[in-house]
Amino acid sequence: MDANLRFWRTEGQSFFQRFLLWADVLDPLLLLKSSDEIRRTRLLIQTSEKTPSEPIQNDETRKAFLLSLSSVHPDSAKIIPVLFRAPAFLPLSLPLVIVSSAQHQAKHAFFFQFVFHTYTTAFTLINGNGTAKCEEYSLEQKQIFCGLGAISYAACVGALPLVFMNRYTLKSPVMELVIKKLLPAPVLGLMSAFTVAVVRSPEFENGIEVMDRNGKVVGVSQKAGEKAVKETAVSRAALFGTTFFLPAVLMHFVERAKFARTPRALASVRMFMITSVLAGMLPVSLSMFPQCGEIKRADLEPEIQSATEETELFYNRGI
Repeated sequence: MDANLRFWRTEGQSFFQRFLLWADVLDPLLLLKSSDEIRRTRLLIQTSEKTPSEPIQNDETRKAFLLSLSSVHPDSAKIIPVLFRAPAFLPLSLPLVIVSSAQHQAKHAFFFQFVFHTYTTAFTLINGNGTAKCEEYSLEQKQIFCGLGAISYAACVGALPLVFMNRYTLKSPVMELVIKKLLPAPVLGLMSAFTVAVVRSPEFENGIEVMDRNGKVVGVSQKAGEKAVKETAVSRAALFGTTFFLPAVLMHFVERAKFARTPRALASVRMFMITSVLAGMLPVSLSMFPQCGEIKRADLEPEIQSATEETELFYNRGI
């Protein structure tokens, strides 16, 4: 078991613990660390005398783990490209969310949602579980092709309500409220979950590695892969569904109360609300489920149940 997963299993047992950890891991300043610093950090962790069951109390060791968690994939132990590390997710996705939510023309909405889903899908692909394998074909090629299809479909679905509204002149106040303020949240949330499920489909089709508490790989489980993908899809839907829904509701009351009277003031308030909700929801959504996932032996395939006496097994959930 990689040091990152051991750390999550030891230090991230409760939602509150995971939330505090993610708040530190998402620090954008960690993106400034060089590859050499990351490698030295991993060496420090590997030579550390801390055991997997002992809480990390040394400040230097904890900082080393935070850098490792933010920069190194726990399955391959490779350094993640800087644009797709966890601390880069908020700075890069925030402008795309703001621009996507402000579009009222179908073509513009399609384009910006295509860009948005391209980034989030690539992030999901790179940060997913890396233990799924198949000898018949290249998993990477399948994931890329499936991802492109999912991105195009999600962008089309996101722009479809605007197409109907503009084409059939459905511009009554009620229709504008529904299409421009109420529909985007569930649509984007569902499409975000959909892209996660599609691009990580090899994990529940071919299975992912499950380990015992000592880190020994017991077998490859499709049920564990299904659980990992489902949890990630739910957390992604909660993240972007809430990010679109809550600011829209709050802006409705701001407009009615006339707190901001000019279009520029309204746009500033809206941007502030989206930024605040996304920044708050990101660590919340990532903390909904353990990063080092657990699954009961009784819920796994018979061949895995017969291979171990452990009552619980572990896997990398991915982001």
